[in-house]
Amino acid sequence: MVGRATAATAAPPTPWSKTLAEPQIDSSAYIHPFSNIIGDVHIGPDVLVAPGTSIRADEGSPFYIGEGTNLQDGCVIHGLEQGRVVGDDQKQYSVWVGQDASIAHMALIHGPAYVGDHCFIGFRSTIFNARVGKGCVVMMHALIQDVEIPPGKYIASGSIITTQQQADRLPDAQEEDTHFSKHVSGINDALRMGYRCAENIACIAPIRDEIEPPSSNTPSTSSNNSMGNYSSNTGLGEGIVEQVRSLLSQGYRIGTEHADARRFQTSSWQSCTPVQSTRESEVLSELQACLNEHSGEYVRLIGIDSKAKRRVLEQIIQKPNGPVSKIAVTKVGNQSSGNQSAGYSSSNGSSSSSSNGHRGGLSGEVVDKVRSLLGQGYRVGAEVADVRRFRSSSWTSVSIQGSRESEVLSALEACLGEHAGEYVRIIGIDPKAKRRVLEQIIQHPGSPATQASSSPSSSQGTPSPASSSYSSSSSYSSSSSYSAPARTSLSGEVVDKVRSLLGQGYRVGAEVADVRRFRSSSWTSVSIQGSRESEVLSALEACLSEHAGEYVRIIGIDPKAKRRVLEQIIQQPTK
Repeated sequence: MVGRATAATAAPPTPWSKTLAEPQIDSSAYIHPFSNIIGDVHIGPDVLVAPGTSIRADEGSPFYIGEGTNLQDGCVIHGLEQGRVVGDDQKQYSVWVGQDASIAHMALIHGPAYVGDHCFIGFRSTIFNARVGKGCVVMMHALIQDVEIPPGKYIASGSIITTQQQADRLPDAQEEDTHFSKHVSGINDALRMGYRCAENIACIAPIRDEIEPPSSNTPSTSSNNSMGNYSSNTGLGEGIVEQVRSLLSQGYRIGTEHADARRFQTSSWQSCTPVQSTRESEVLSELQACLNEHSGEYVRLIGIDSKAKRRVLEQIIQKPNGPVSKIAVTKVGNQSSGNQSAGYSSSNGSSSSSSNGHRGGLSGEVVDKVRSLLGQGYRVGAEVADVRRFRSSSWTSVSIQGSRESEVLSALEACLGEHAGEYVRIIGIDPKAKRRVLEQIIQHPGSPATQASSSPSSSQGTPSPASSSYSSSSSYSSSSSYSAPARTSLSGEVVDKVRSLLGQGYRVGAEVADVRRFRSSSWTSVSIQGSRESEVLSALEACLSEHAGEYVRIIGIDPKAKRRVLEQIIQQPTK
């Protein structure tokens, strides 16, 4: 780490400390060069220490900073010579900060002090000679001293908590408070990965200006037995060897990237050692070396057009359980996706004429949607979200490799299997305009992808087969009308209002507020997915059930004018 050598130093010799203890910092943590870490400090995996932070275990020590915790700009962590707290490992510390905690800008944690897992300590707040239990939310400019805060409590901005009686009367943190804390942790984890990537030139600049043009003595593809020799000598499959040969013959460069299972889910790929050669034998040897070095991880092959400084191919050639045994060779350098003959029902590339057949849980509608996107030259991606992230529209990208129908559908099938119990949606991408043309949910928690719910992100250029039209026979109103009281707990007035909004092309949203937030008009948005009447009404029912005892209102949204056309309360707390 660039900044770690200058930011981390041993404790100075003093009458109470003569060991010259040095910080112990996990390799996955990011320590900004403009921060200081002194003395016996343990920093766990995936910790972010932002600029201006001072962690000084030169008087009180030791300090413990748990996995996934973020220490934001200007934080100060220090401790008195006397006084200790008991950490979760039952050892004594001057300061203990647990896992996945957020210590916000300019906060002061002064030992003896304990901050539990998943806590949020707000801007300029001070914790001194105190214990803050797991999952507490401390807002801005608060003082907590000489007390023990029970787990899961909420401390409002400006609070001064200096007696145990005050601490015992604190309210519980609400769901929106803990959600905010988790959101902050997620943001800072992304920053940590970004900072680490910025220090690795291979991560951000895989294509260099000084790349030489391909050598004139690039091996000819006419050798019939060379492919078999390379395949047997390196262990690479014939499809991989043929793909490399195809790229080199067209003058492209070869690169590789790798990712462990966690980074693969967030598409956070890291570059392998750059492949400098353009000779097929040397490229394949370096490719095999990358696979060996990163066994147990995902590895993908990159085709690079050095003149246009763009990628022409991204193809996974190894998964955690080993190299991909068979890959379909993709012709690069043109717009043809080859999906007219790829077919989905056969894993060996044989064609399939049936667009309605199912495979791996994908419905005929999903298959048709993918076929339609690829046929129009669009790319296909995917995003996933658990129930909590779905409510806040915090989707996570999943890499879908290939441009052939069979490859895309196989990748989607794998994505659904890996993220069972979560929301999954496919993304249609216009690579030329660099915009999304489709966002469509194909899996809900607890239900397979039996029918897709269309939610286009653009009013123009969105593929929309007749089978997914709202007015088609597959729409909800034709199969089981929501007007029937027995099918829904929503009133007829609400059902009619939703139907009217959707019929006019508007979107439907929802907002909730407890009694306290209602008085100050502080509503919280709830994501309502889909544009079909059945989906919207089901989501509204779920919202009412989840937020029983709160105010709930529906929102009508004009997506073109980006304005609200309706705000109507449909639930009030029962008195």
